[in-house]
Amino acid sequence: MGEVLIGTEAIAGGAITRHTLQRCYRPIYPNVHVPKGREPSLRDRTIGGWLWTRRTGIVTGTAASALHGAEWIDDDVAIELIAPHNRFPRGLVVRDERIELDEITCIAGIPVATAERTACDLGRFLPRRQAIARMDALMRARPFEIDEVVRLAQRYRGARGVAQLKSILPLVDGGAASPRETWLRLLYIDAGLPRPATQIPIYDEWGRVVRTVDMGWEEFQVASEYDGGQHQTDRGQYVKDLRVLPKLAQLGWDVMRVIKEDWESEVIARADRALRARGWDGTVDDGGRRDRGETAFQQRKCG
Repeated sequence: MGEVLIGTEAIAGGAITRHTLQRCYRPIYPNVHVPKGREPSLRDRTIGGWLWTRRTGIVTGTAASALHGAEWIDDDVAIELIAPHNRFPRGLVVRDERIELDEITCIAGIPVATAERTACDLGRFLPRRQAIARMDALMRARPFEIDEVVRLAQRYRGARGVAQLKSILPLVDGGAASPRETWLRLLYIDAGLPRPATQIPIYDEWGRVVRTVDMGWEEFQVASEYDGGQHQTDRGQYVKDLRVLPKLAQLGWDVMRVIKEDWESEVIARADRALRARGWDGTVDDGGRRDRGETAFQQRKCG
């Protein structure tokens, strides 16, 4: 006992009795069960969703990205599948869509969309920022070719979400180590600042790496880092950060540190001031941010 199973199938095959199913298992989807007392993991729910389709579905979307190794995914996300079903239970999203054989792989014994098709679906169906964050995480875990995703966009031109997918593909960057780093990078880009590079190594005078910063503009020696919760709870990391910052300044770098309590407008203004002090002469434009439904950005904090 311990596996995810189809109740009627397990009984018919003699693996368990009806009494055992009722006494020791509980359903997570219709006719799909897990042992009682066990909180279903994302993988359990993914396998269960596939079993619910009677093994005809292809896992895609966020659940597929998790199977490819992407991080920062909660156990309760909706399981997306491609299968010929137009009604599905809570916790599943099933789309009756076309998918070709070259877009399918096998992970953990179940059919899963390739990293490229997974990226395609993430970019089509999720809101813009969330889509880019998920695609960044997938790229970091399982590098895929942007050109291949573009090819899929051409294959499915006219399908739902393809226009958004094509617009955000140039923004995907596997250098983001967390969704908040993706958020920060997009904050700068959407404000009209130059696009920052990610995971920039900073060397000392002897050619040794002093620090690899989250993102920045090497030409101007300006960097930006998002300090998440681990920086507040990990004393060792906190002390290490404090000690390296003077060295980075000595090497000519201006390193901005961003926390969730910061106002978005001030984060942008700080970067604008830092870049201008180093010679950047571009224009900051908040109009694009407003066009994306972020009208209150000046009142928003970074969390």
